Amino acid sequence: MRSTTIIAAVSLGLALAACGKKNDTSTTTGDANMSSDMNASMNTGDMNMGSDMNSSMNGSSNMASTAAMPAQQFVDTVAGTDMYEIQSGKMAETMASTPALKDFGKMLVTDHTKSSSMMKAAAAKTKPMVSIPVALPAEMKTMLDTLKAAKGADFDKLFMQQQTEGHQKALDALKAYAAGGDQPSLQDFATKATPVVQGHLTKLQAMPQ
Repeated sequence: MRSTTIIAAVSLGLALAACGKKNDTSTTTGDANMSSDMNASMNTGDMNMGSDMNSSMNGSSNMASTAAMPAQQFVDTVAGTDMYEIQSGKMAETMASTPALKDFGKMLVTDHTKSSSMMKAAAAKTKPMVSIPVALPAEMKTMLDTLKAAKGADFDKLFMQQQTEGHQKALDALKAYAAGGDQPSLQDFATKATPVVQGHLTKLQAMPQ
């Protein structure tokens, strides 16, 4: 009887030991799987983060590479804007229905005539030398023709709309070239012309619409 009891006790001990070993193995396997999942998640996250950072850096690089126009394109853009501003300013002096717009038109003629002369002097110092366009761009000629056909309050509204869009375009080109242009003389011109064009745009935005 005592022998039977001892055998039963030994069997129970072996069974408990086996169960403990199985649990240890399960825990170890679970830990290994958890570690593997964490590593995979971290690696994937790191790869995605690296990809996002590379995409962001590439985007910044692309923006930087297209920020400033080449010298000739910059001169073409600003010269066209100057010609348009001078001619539309002369129209406003006689066709605008408010004294404020008439005065603004006069200011455009004065400031953009000076700007045009400054740019010509700067262009003469470029190497290789860029050329100054003499004809108004087709797009701006169409704008002037449309403006000329408007009368009274319609003229005022269209004039202010065109001036706002034109000055913003010129301001963007000037700022970009001043920051990253490829000709020092034109960069200097762009730096000096920027506050003048900004002043025109600010004055426009303060006028009653």
